[in-house]
Amino acid sequence: MCGIAGYFGFEGSRLLKRMLKSIEHRGPDDEGIFSEGNFGFGNRRLSIIDIKGGKQPIHNEDKSCWIVFNGEIYNYLELRDELMKLGHMFYTKTDTETIIHAYEQWGVECLDKLNGMFAFAIWDGKKRTIFIARDRFGIKPLYYYHSTGRFLFASEIKAIVQEGSVKRIPNDKIIYQFLIYGIHDHTEETFFQGIKSLQPAHYMLVKNNEIEIKRYWEFKVNRSVDSGESDEVATRKLHELLEDSIRRHLISEVSVGTCLSGGIDSSIIVCFINKFLKEDKSLEKIIGKRQKSFSAVYDDKKIDERKWINEIVKATGIEKNFIFPSSKKLWDDLKKIVYYHDEPFFSSGIYAQWEVMRLASKKVKVVLDGQGGDEIFAGYIPYYWIYFTNLFKEKKYLKLFKEVLLSLDLTMPFFRKFLTKSKSQVEIKRLFNKSFVEEYEEEIKSKWEGNNLSEFLYSEITINSLPKLLRYEDRNSMAFSIESRVPFLDYRIVEYTFSLASDQKIRNGWTKYVLREAIKGEIPEKIRKRRTKIGFAVPELRWLLELKNEVRKIFLSKKFKERKYFNQEKIIETFDKLCKNELSEEFVRIFWRILILEIWFRIFIDKVIVKK
Repeated sequence: MCGIAGYFGFEGSRLLKRMLKSIEHRGPDDEGIFSEGNFGFGNRRLSIIDIKGGKQPIHNEDKSCWIVFNGEIYNYLELRDELMKLGHMFYTKTDTETIIHAYEQWGVECLDKLNGMFAFAIWDGKKRTIFIARDRFGIKPLYYYHSTGRFLFASEIKAIVQEGSVKRIPNDKIIYQFLIYGIHDHTEETFFQGIKSLQPAHYMLVKNNEIEIKRYWEFKVNRSVDSGESDEVATRKLHELLEDSIRRHLISEVSVGTCLSGGIDSSIIVCFINKFLKEDKSLEKIIGKRQKSFSAVYDDKKIDERKWINEIVKATGIEKNFIFPSSKKLWDDLKKIVYYHDEPFFSSGIYAQWEVMRLASKKVKVVLDGQGGDEIFAGYIPYYWIYFTNLFKEKKYLKLFKEVLLSLDLTMPFFRKFLTKSKSQVEIKRLFNKSFVEEYEEEIKSKWEGNNLSEFLYSEITINSLPKLLRYEDRNSMAFSIESRVPFLDYRIVEYTFSLASDQKIRNGWTKYVLREAIKGEIPEKIRKRRTKIGFAVPELRWLLELKNEVRKIFLSKKFKERKYFNQEKIIETFDKLCKNELSEEFVRIFWRILILEIWFRIFIDKVIVKK
């Protein structure tokens, strides 16, 4: 696990040192640099595999190709054996070296062979070409800037803006979409004009000041409601895939722990690891005799998950570690969080995960997390409504009636809340300057059109939900030099699950139907049959009210008023109404977005120094 950075087209050796220094938190253990002519790249290393011999950049046999790599390849041992049989010689025991020999053997098609999370750059000295690639889901980040003979890339934007010619100009179109619709990380564009994100499942070739970008992987979607593999076969295959993926994600030479929310996904990971630990005592070297779990908990019973976490602790005997996030701690950390994220984020909800990673960093160097499970297996309540529409469109009225009836305990509270929303796009837009709204209001396009559940889940994974969640996962963990792994995003699990019918994801009033069946007997029944879902929730309204004086001070500031985006008078008037309980809670996240955006402006555009 590392941070990488590089340049091409100009002499930038001093710049590269600054770039790497800015992402030192991603790899505090070591630094390595390679340069040749007008090209150079390097990495900051967080040592996980081949600690002694894995210094990057790494080269091939004749040193004509060099690589810097961020991530983990979970099938690298099999690939290594295959490549050695084909005549390749290895001088390290790293997964990094496996990639460069795979590139020698198969060219860009080597990407089809890799199972893992990755962002890497290979310098092919013979072709004078940079080959850059990002994993299938974008678990690991990669940003780039290309203009007038200069090409820069890095794991984080803060490294790219170390180059003085890269102007820190806000991307107003992205800002508009973020403020009005609450979306971000949904395109290649970032909050900085000219700085782009290489999209998941894409690679890039850079040569002679020209770049070529191509998609290398796509997964198929079964759009049928009820035409898929049999339940018996599906549950067996899914169980096998889950077990294999989680086992592979334990490859490490350093200590490993787990994030535990009390939900089904993180519970599956914890319980499988506990089973592996009993079967294989050699795992004690990295896990310990008792697995360590890390959780955010609260005194607020509405969002506290200790009841469920303790069910897992009781069943497994793992070591539990709790952290109590609070509004005061959030306020103390907020500037630092925005700094480490480089771009604004949706709400204060990410603070629970931030605190969990802080806690975990005191005891382990790697954590496994359940990210992606909800998007793959339809775990959120709003997915019911997509499915109901799906059934209605296909005239499956009996099935629709049954599903509606069996899910009323979950869908009715959500539906009531939906009907009583006071928020409207018109009301939101009044919080912002008219000229700004009028310029960009036509820019947003529907993120998804239709009513097919499988198609909607596809959009959740590729556009709407998962990309931003993975950015949060990466930045929150790397801020504390922690490697976070997400075994549900093994591409084999995603491909297989999307080959199944929709009613194998939602059935008999249950979300994640096939997943629940596949792990029967592996986790406590109370967790497997848990109806409610909380996740990494935080008391956003209460925190906003507790911080109202600090927030109002920012909204009243001269800098805030001078931004071309905000209608200061309307924002303060509406914020005061919320504080007096005169508005729906739907406005809470809008004010968090406004606050976080303003802090982002101050750090990255106004260049206010943040204490790390």
